[in-house]
Amino acid sequence: MASEALSWRAELRGRPGLQEGLVTHCSGDLATILGMTSSSADRSRSDDPFAEIGDPVLAVADKRRGLVAVAGAHEYDQAKTVGVFHVAGRARRWLLHSQHPVNAMAFHPTLPLLAMGSGAYDGGYYFEGELLLLHLETGTALSLIEHHLGRQVLGLEWLNEKDLRVLMAPPDDWKDGQAHEEGHVVVVRRADWTAVEAKSLTGRDLAGPRVPAPRPDHREAARQVVDRLRATRTRRHHTSRGHR
Repeated sequence: MASEALSWRAELRGRPGLQEGLVTHCSGDLATILGMTSSSADRSRSDDPFAEIGDPVLAVADKRRGLVAVAGAHEYDQAKTVGVFHVAGRARRWLLHSQHPVNAMAFHPTLPLLAMGSGAYDGGYYFEGELLLLHLETGTALSLIEHHLGRQVLGLEWLNEKDLRVLMAPPDDWKDGQAHEEGHVVVVRRADWTAVEAKSLTGRDLAGPRVPAPRPDHREAARQVVDRLRATRTRRHHTSRGHR
């Protein structure tokens, strides 16, 4: 599946006319990747590069690379759209769609990777979700959890180059009165995260102690981040027009 996606991307780069509005569905191993347009195409197509993500729900920054990732929700939907933007030009680099609401994101401290945690309660029994790893240079988004239901991922933190701290809801709430307030935490270690394969995290990898698992609301902070970026972009646009 990964090799097929790489071949598709190579074809896409060779045929720029196909980039606008193209959608590819790579079930199972790869997240849905939407419209991999260039920065110049983004600027010419819309005055607001953040419009495609909807209402900002979560935002994280990578100061080292000058990137910001924003998860957003559209009307009557949850936060399933993620955009990765260049801070300097406010141009979108990648736009992805998750099967589940995105609850957590974390840029790798040194490698061109973005970890994304998603998931929700199914309304009756299970906490389903995914741990996704986006390769920022290629756009490949791998789903790492082996089990077909995955786990609802609530928090992510890179402790160093090799260790990723993952906070998850319990697998289900069967006879578990605290399942919606508590969860499990693990530290997943990999020598090289760029070499991690899809569906490679087993139940043993995700077995960890029970801990409090708050579900904080990051909407206001995310909106403030996007508003600041929009305001900066508007000021630069007006300044550049004034010098013409």
